[in-house]
Amino acid sequence: MSSSPTQDPRLVRVDEDWLRLPNPWHVPVDICAAEDVPIESSAIDEILTVLQTAGTLERLGGDAAITRVVLTPDLHKGAGIPIGTVLRTRGALIPQAVGNDINCGMRVETTSLTADDVRPRLDALERRLRHLFFEGGRRIALTAAQREGLLRDGLPGLLDAGPPPNDGVWSALREDERHDRIHRARYPTTTAEPFRDWITSAGGTSYDSIIGSVGGGNHFAELQYVAAVHDRQAAYAWGFELGQVVSMVHSGSLSLGHQANADGMDQARAAWPQELPAPDNKIIPMSLDERSATRRGRYLDALGNAANFAVGNRFFLSLMLRTGLAAECGDLTADLVYDAPHNLLWQDGDTVTHRKGATPAGGYEETAGGPYALWGEPVIVPGSMGAASYILRGRGNPRSLASACHGAGRRVPRGAASRANDKELDAFLREFRVVTPLDHRDPKVTHRTDVLAAWRRDLKQEAPWVYKDIGPVVSSLRDAGVADPVVELRPLLTVKG
Repeated sequence: MSSSPTQDPRLVRVDEDWLRLPNPWHVPVDICAAEDVPIESSAIDEILTVLQTAGTLERLGGDAAITRVVLTPDLHKGAGIPIGTVLRTRGALIPQAVGNDINCGMRVETTSLTADDVRPRLDALERRLRHLFFEGGRRIALTAAQREGLLRDGLPGLLDAGPPPNDGVWSALREDERHDRIHRARYPTTTAEPFRDWITSAGGTSYDSIIGSVGGGNHFAELQYVAAVHDRQAAYAWGFELGQVVSMVHSGSLSLGHQANADGMDQARAAWPQELPAPDNKIIPMSLDERSATRRGRYLDALGNAANFAVGNRFFLSLMLRTGLAAECGDLTADLVYDAPHNLLWQDGDTVTHRKGATPAGGYEETAGGPYALWGEPVIVPGSMGAASYILRGRGNPRSLASACHGAGRRVPRGAASRANDKELDAFLREFRVVTPLDHRDPKVTHRTDVLAAWRRDLKQEAPWVYKDIGPVVSSLRDAGVADPVVELRPLLTVKG
């Protein structure tokens, strides 16, 4: 039996499932992680740097403050803010605590197919999906009105902006697409002007290379099957059956999110009082006061536009998976289980909850009046590439700020991962099917050692051994009272950008 990971001496274990991080600013910092979940010391370094913002808010005056921080089991170092951070403020918001990939999130759909229907067709399905995702096969035609509708009013705005063409992946659209199973189908905006160039690109109805993109890094589109049921009643109510094929999409707002965050940073810097020195940690909050109202509004409009785009992007990625399955496996039905964000902020009066690489895990109170009122919010926790994923039901635990992790979490940085042993990668590729823009078995590319080396380097950065084991992560959520497992999903095929 392997020993538990060595605990960072700066952490104090409170019980089997929770730790706390004492800090000079006396901000309550709780970490949900059992003893067998590793936590990078570099992530602790990073969150301590983030907590310097408590002092920044004191200098701004008023009652602005960081009131709570929760760190989820997939905690690991990010680019200024650790992945797996839930940060609650009073009287201020922090654009960097959302980051570039605004509304990066997960979408899960059940289908009428079984794993036995799909396994014999995997070779043909791989070719079909490569064409759809990377070779121009998706053909998502959008009018300017549809683009603006999506950015201003989310998925309902897109679908209400005019009849969709019976072309490309639009043909997989259902008349009764559900909006009530999205954490938020539309995010509030007053304008879509920040993205006028994208709205009016190519004039009238046009195709582009942005919408329907998986993105890079740990983003994916995956076909899975239900391998185990842990909560029979919830699984039945949510439409899951053993052996059933399920699609899971992990993507966000792509270049629109980068543009929105860059604009948010510009607005935060412009609103920063000239008489105060810039924060040492380079994290610049925006006060929730009249002085910054105009600039804050510009950021929130751009954030809402990008968030709405992300919901639409995941929707089209799901249509692409539906299209590929239908072409190779015959007619099917597909039903949305849930679409959940994990890079966003939620404002309630003068309180703002920021989640960076963390997903809402609301309980009965948070889901009252919706389709999950009797169960709690669906929590989507994917494993590493090739590993199991889980759907859980949230319990609205106030100790976790009604939040859960959004995956297993890295344990090896990307740079170190790219230098991993080639034999490990070869063994993985013999057992698992990954669809990428490059077909590494194509005779036209097998002799290009430089191209294959770059392809292998990218795959190593997302290989299973660079991520934490999903089992202890999910057990931590369950035992800490954050979320309870409903079903376990196993992969059939993964599409990676």
